[in-house]
Amino acid sequence: MSDNLDDLEELLLGEELRNYSAKAIDHAMNPRNLGVMENADVYATITGPCGDTIEIWLKIDDNIISKATFMTDGCGTSIASGSMVTELAKGRDIREAMTISQQDILDALDGLPEESNHCALLASNTLKAAVREYIDIKKEPWKRAYRKQQ
Repeated sequence: MSDNLDDLEELLLGEELRNYSAKAIDHAMNPRNLGVMENADVYATITGPCGDTIEIWLKIDDNIISKATFMTDGCGTSIASGSMVTELAKGRDIREAMTISQQDILDALDGLPEESNHCALLASNTLKAAVREYIDIKKEPWKRAYRKQQ
C-alpha cells in the first residue's frame, strides 16, 4: 500500500510541477540569498494579502546594492520570487532597483501560474520598501536608531 501512496504522491507532484518553469522550480528548491543578513544597512518586511510574508535585507555601498538576502514564511512560489528579486537587485544602483517590477521577476522566472503572480508582486514591493528605507535613513541618519533591523 505504501508503494501505491508513494506513486500517487509522485504523480500528483509531477502534475503540479508542470505548471512551473524549470527556473522557478530551481529557485524554489535551491533559493539564492536565503537567510538573515547580519549588519544589513536596511531591512523591510511586507505581508501580502495571501498571508505570505517576505523580508529583505540589503547591504548598500555607494548607492549600489552589494548584497541582498531574504526570508519568507510562504510557499515555493514566494521562495522563488524572493530568490529571484534578490538576484536581480544585486549589483544595481538603488534607482535601478526601484524599477524592478512584478513583471521583471515573472520574466526572470520564465513565468508563474496566474494564481501565483501575486508572489512576484510581493517580492518587488518588499525590495522597493527596503530601498525607500535606505533613502529615508540616508536623508535623516538619526532615524536609524529607531528602525527595526531584525
